[in-house]
Amino acid sequence: MPHHILVADDDPHIREVICFALEKAGMKTTGVADGAAALQAIGRRAPDLVVLDIGMPEMDGLEVCRRLRHISDVPVLFLSARDEEIDRILGLEMGGDDYVTKPFSPRELVARVNVILRRARPAAPEPADDRQFSHGKLALAPASHTASFDGKPLSLTGIEFSILKGFLARPAHVLDRDAVTASAYAANIHVAGRTVDSHIRNIRAKLAAVGCPNVIETVHGVGFRLGRCG
Repeated sequence: MPHHILVADDDPHIREVICFALEKAGMKTTGVADGAAALQAIGRRAPDLVVLDIGMPEMDGLEVCRRLRHISDVPVLFLSARDEEIDRILGLEMGGDDYVTKPFSPRELVARVNVILRRARPAAPEPADDRQFSHGKLALAPASHTASFDGKPLSLTGIEFSILKGFLARPAHVLDRDAVTASAYAANIHVAGRTVDSHIRNIRAKLAAVGCPNVIETVHGVGFRLGRCG
């Protein structure tokens, strides 16, 4: 079955461009013009991913995502006409998976959507992914796409899961931002360093909430490494 993508943007031309590009890539789309309509559409039929414009009137994309996260873990790709760091950080901290700034290349947007969909619903795992990754009290099972700390389940986005898996695969290594990015995104997609930092901040917050304050440590001037996770 083709993936169903909900596109929420108040600009009809941008909606048309996005829907055309996604449908050309073999997906089905539904377009809506405002945040309230987006939530109603999700209530009627849960999409596989939401492309969500931050700058919609009345109810902006950040508020839509905040409300959405109370009822659904559907992946969210944010759009914004401004390359504002605060928008990007807020969007990712609210549970967004990625962020694209207007004007954008439709081809890049489709590539980012495909990356998120692969992470959210991974294909049949390679043989190496049949094993569990563990470090201290932290455990990841790629085959079932589940994670836990000390037996407590973790709710991670697809990108967060892939980043954490990258650390667990090399627990003794210090990873720079490029290495962290490579574990979660396709090689031909550029991701700002601040975006990586936001994902790591989210992972730290989620692990701290279940009793692990030291999951990822910063090595100043170099990158990041896995903490004790004890």
